[in-house]
Amino acid sequence: MNKTDLIEHIAKNADISKAAATRALEATIGAVKTTLRKGGTVSLVGFGTFAVGKRAARTGRNPRTGATIKIKSAKVPKFRPGKALKDALN
Repeated sequence: MNKTDLIEHIAKNADISKAAATRALEATIGAVKTTLRKGGTVSLVGFGTFAVGKRAARTGRNPRTGATIKIKSAKVPKFRPGKALKDALN
């Protein structure tokens, strides 16, 4: 499922227009991004939790040349599924 499919699904199940579903999805994604950018977490009960993780600086290799390179530390988004989501899959 891609973003377009998700918008169609939201519009159909919520009985709203595709334009309204698009705005709702964009607003949700924007809220998650903004909260994570500020270092917060977003918890959706029954679905899961979005949080920011930290990846330490490390040494890597250029696969083409084999040369050693330094990879900077970075903040990365992480998702931990909730119990209801896990149970829905099993």
